[in-house]
This record gives sequence, C-alpha cells and structure tokens, in this order.
Amino acid sequence: MKRFITKLPMLALLASAGFLLNSSVVALDVKLTDYLAYLEVDHNGEQVRIQRIQDTANTLQDGFARTSRKCPPFCIQPMQVAPGVATVGEAEIFRFMERELEDGNGMIVDTRSPSWYQKGTIPGSVNIPFSGFVGEADAPETVKVLQQLGGVYRGEVSWLTRSFEKLMASLGLFGADQKTDSWDFSGAREVVFWCNGPWCGQSPRAINGLLSYGYPSEKLFYYRGGMQMWKVLGLTVVVPETTESVAMK
Repeated sequence: MKRFITKLPMLALLASAGFLLNSSVVALDVKLTDYLAYLEVDHNGEQVRIQRIQDTANTLQDGFARTSRKCPPFCIQPMQVAPGVATVGEAEIFRFMERELEDGNGMIVDTRSPSWYQKGTIPGSVNIPFSGFVGEADAPETVKVLQQLGGVYRGEVSWLTRSFEKLMASLGLFGADQKTDSWDFSGAREVVFWCNGPWCGQSPRAINGLLSYGYPSEKLFYYRGGMQMWKVLGLTVVVPETTESVAMK
C-alpha cells in the first residue's frame, strides 16, 4: 500500500502533463473556420477527426497540384449544376456533417470510381460511382442506389392514386410532389455529391440523373470544389485501404 501511495504524486504529474499535451493539440493554429477548430465524423464505424494540416508552408505534391487538364473531358463545371440544387463549400459541409450526417438524415456521396476512392476520400463519404445514377429508372443497379439514398420503390401505382397525388402536389400538400409513378422520395435523405473538383463532371452527372428519376432538387447539394479544393485547404483525407485518417499532401 505504501509503495502505491508514493507513486500517486508522480501519476498526478504525468496525468497533468498529458492533459496539457492534449490541450495543446486542441489549440490548433490552423482552424477549419473562425468558430470551429476541428470536428469528428463517423466513417465506417470509426471516429475520424477532420482538421487542417498545421504546417503553413505545406504545398500539394500530387496530381491535384496540376492546373490544367485536357477539356473535354475535364472541363470546368458551372457553379449551379441544376435548378434548385444548392452548391456548397467546405463550411457548409462541416455543418452538414454535424447535423444531417450525424442524425442519419443526410449522406455524403463520393461519385468517383472505386480506384479513385481507394486513394483517399472525404471522411464520412460513401462511394457510389456516378454510373449508378445514369441508368434506366427501373434497372436493378438504379433501384439499389435509390433505395440506398432512402427512396421507396412503389411498383405499380393506380391511375386514381397518381391523379390524387398530382392534385395534392399542385396544392403543395402532403409532400406529394416528392412522389413519382415509381418512387416515393418523401423520406429520402439529403445528399451532398462530390468528385475530383471543379473540372470533374461525375457528380453533376449523378445529380442530373437523380433529378431525371424525380428526386427532389431541394434534397441535393453539389460540392463543386471536390477533392481538389479539399486537399488545397489541407483537410483530412481517409485512405479506405487502411481505414487510416491522414491529412494527405
């Protein structure tokens, strides 16, 4: 007992030192915004901290440092991808992560090919390649994707039911405007789509594909900056192969 008691001051000192160390880690010089130093998001069941690289002399060294790509296909995308679809930046995504993503009402979708996804993705993102959004509305792959976003496949709907729903939609009642002949999107999630950057057309194609199925435009968001701007700002990237969170250069 005496030997244990004599160690208590040293343990207290070490605990205090650990507390100070953790406090210094929290006190980041390069914050996300003026009100937010960092945030944590669930990625495949693990908590990942999103913060910026603290080295203010850091520069990009990989392919995202390139300023020019052949157009087409890598053409600069418009700021507004479609009527009714909001274009968002990083600060809006942080709020989306803390609210809609946290409570399960939202999704962040990486629309790039799996090979790009494996190189690194934005924490909290789900990889659904854009090709899954451009097929026929009743194709098995499309059905699977829309269900993943919270859509409910209706099957055959009677003429009388659709006539009533269209009447209600014209009056702005009961969310009837979020139902089509085949799908009910009234309970579908709000979704942020992104790909490799302002020169990438994959997320715009995915968004326009969803709109063609009747997905409500007010539930869709376009992160135009994509991985290009995410990395320019030194934000945390997750490498799915190792499930390791790293602030990649």
